[in-house]
Amino acid sequence: MSIRINVHPSFDVLAAATAARLITKLLDTQNERGEATVVLTGGTVGIATLKAVLDSPAYPAVDWSKVNFWWGDERFLPAGDPETNAKQAQDALLSRIGVDPARVHPMGGPDRFPDPFSAAESYAQELAASAEPADDEAADGAEADAEAQLRTKLPRFDVLLLGIGPDAHIASLFPEMAGIREKAAVAVGVENSPKPPPSRVSLTLPAINSAQEVWMVAAGSDKAGAVGLALAGANPVQVPAAGPAGRSKTLWLIDQDAAAKVPENLMLQ
Repeated sequence: MSIRINVHPSFDVLAAATAARLITKLLDTQNERGEATVVLTGGTVGIATLKAVLDSPAYPAVDWSKVNFWWGDERFLPAGDPETNAKQAQDALLSRIGVDPARVHPMGGPDRFPDPFSAAESYAQELAASAEPADDEAADGAEADAEAQLRTKLPRFDVLLLGIGPDAHIASLFPEMAGIREKAAVAVGVENSPKPPPSRVSLTLPAINSAQEVWMVAAGSDKAGAVGLALAGANPVQVPAAGPAGRSKTLWLIDQDAAAKVPENLMLQ
């Protein structure tokens, strides 16, 4: 697994470049496998990236009816609430490009489940129903059995997008809380989130790290400390952004402000 850091001069350039990269990745994956799967993130950069996809003249090159969409986390709010990541993604992109509704997998809210823990359990079941058989890329040695077992619970994620909070949270996995410590489940309910709303649903770190490629996307000077700590190798329990690692590639896609505290020896020349 390789880590690459790409620094862009501004928020707008970051969103446009990430969108262009996503279009290319999905197109290449479809050419290879016939379909592609992406895990979306919310937040300012995540939604700006989806808007930039629609603005790109290259977006029709992707067969959007053969792209599977999942989410890394969601606010535990009713379906259609404008604050949900799913609704924002629908408005920014998904409702406008001819996606197959059967391939869109939003997380459930209180209109369907009594609590976020029930919603997380249901999402885990939905993920497992779309899982593919383990392939020959599984790890060797002691890790092989655990990795193979994990992949019976998850579909193949070709690319997984993650935003980063100023406190270094990713998805809805917050520092020192139970979610970032979870090792067995693929999805967890979250209560008492330090960021409103307090109830959420999130993929776990093992589920995130099952992705072929993980893209960490961050912009703004308020993210610089979190980005710097994560890339310096902090403990993921204290700095969740230090934990994600794609099976084949981990990309850090950040703007100049967010890169202010990245160790010099790690900067891409």
